[in-house]
Amino acid sequence: MNITVTGATGFIGERLVRNLLEAGHSVHALGRKRSRTLPPAVRFSEWNSTEAEPAAESLATADAIIHLAGEPVAQRLTPEAKQRIRGSRVDGTRNLVSALSKQSQRPQVLVCASAIGYYGAHGEEPLDEDAPPCADFLAGVCLEWERQARRAEELGMRTVQIRTGVVLDRRGGALAKMLPPFRLGVGGPVAGGRQYVSWVHVEDLVGILCEALADERWSGPVNGTAPEPVTNRELSRALGAALHRPALLPVPGFALGVLYGEMAQIVTTGARVLPAKALVLGYGFRHPHLPGALADALR
Repeated sequence: MNITVTGATGFIGERLVRNLLEAGHSVHALGRKRSRTLPPAVRFSEWNSTEAEPAAESLATADAIIHLAGEPVAQRLTPEAKQRIRGSRVDGTRNLVSALSKQSQRPQVLVCASAIGYYGAHGEEPLDEDAPPCADFLAGVCLEWERQARRAEELGMRTVQIRTGVVLDRRGGALAKMLPPFRLGVGGPVAGGRQYVSWVHVEDLVGILCEALADERWSGPVNGTAPEPVTNRELSRALGAALHRPALLPVPGFALGVLYGEMAQIVTTGARVLPAKALVLGYGFRHPHLPGALADALR
């Protein structure tokens, strides 16, 4: 297949592109600037997602689109940051679908990233894809993000929205930020540690993206999380054990609030999100259990 990938230089995108090339697909990447990490076999087109539609030639021969591009959420949520986060996802997806509408021959499928921030905080309640959205900023972004992606259905394309959890990969995301204090032996549970963390190994997230691409039964929202979410305390203990370090020092919620403002809510509250649709559709998780997933992610 000819596959166009946005966000191809992120830590998830890099892993995805490698997998696609190894499977014999051709890849056309869209982004602001070509990265040195992109293999030479990958074609590249510049795209400022919030300002313009992607170049027509980047979509003309595409059989499928995987849309991962977006401003990082792990930052203080200032008004300027919120504007960048929303624009990169909502406006970027709108521009992408608008460009697709002008193609005489369109891709068969659009697989678009989303996030479990859609659900907000729900305590211990198990959540599948039918759970309603929250009413906070990040949920609102996810809701509109997915709505823009679903516009591709009007063009005759199958659409899938992958609501991604906390991705375990030592090179990026939440795990990369957790490693320095835990390696120093000063890591521990946050804000009491009772809130749930819905995690997924990067290899399984890439596997879910590829399954969504290839299997016509996949459509609509799909939770990109492992089948066994854990509490923040359990995650801290497992990470400490994997690093052979203590994980006993608690981090109070107010301290995160001082550092990260509104962004701290993502860490101090949680959601117990289950990959119900992926399991029903037969996806076989390579890393379903946290200890093994951490061991592999840290290797």
